[in-house]
Amino acid sequence: MNVQNSHKENSHKEHRKRVKNRFLVEGLDAFDDHQVLELLLFFSVPLKDTNELAHQLIKRYGSLSGVFEADPSDLATNDGIGEHSAALLSLIPSVTRRYMKDRWGERPLLNSTTKAGEYVTSLCAGKNYEVFYVICLDAQCRVIFPALAHEGTINQAPVYPRIIVETALRHKAHSVILAHNHPGGSSNPSKQDIEVTQNITAALKSISIQVVDHIIAAGENFTSFAEKGIL
Repeated sequence: MNVQNSHKENSHKEHRKRVKNRFLVEGLDAFDDHQVLELLLFFSVPLKDTNELAHQLIKRYGSLSGVFEADPSDLATNDGIGEHSAALLSLIPSVTRRYMKDRWGERPLLNSTTKAGEYVTSLCAGKNYEVFYVICLDAQCRVIFPALAHEGTINQAPVYPRIIVETALRHKAHSVILAHNHPGGSSNPSKQDIEVTQNITAALKSISIQVVDHIIAAGENFTSFAEKGIL
């Protein structure tokens, strides 16, 4: 190894050490998005400047969240990003959901619109395709089970009342909160959202199960049908 390469490797090591120490002392709040990505890539890209790579990824996918939500096979096509780095970056949204689920505990109490909205946004975090949940509740509005009733491509998650009824009965729900996401869009309900909600509400009412709300999540924002008087 020549002197120039040795000096370059030592420089990378020192830089990585400074960035890691900064995180340990300050946390991530003071980091720019590309610096967060740079730090993560330290653990899968050995002895290489990951700062430039982080900038390139954010430019290609539009944002830090866009990088995390990108298809792993597409991520792996970027120069400097192999299978391991693609897997690491794609883990972030899933780990976030698991972390939030654990923080909520086994039977969270959803007795307010705010709690219900926050719970739904945590369920949908990082999902770049539509998902539809039936959150089954007991008589005290505690979660029995957040059942994933359907998932589909972006803006396409057909929901059938029969599936919702079967799900609510299987989990012995006293009432339910319906929930789905609008990936990359507004949390405002569409005409179809309202029609589907009405059909499901009528189907569940016939077996004495109340729909207490329908929450639409879009990123960190959410809209409550109950709060808007749509239910």
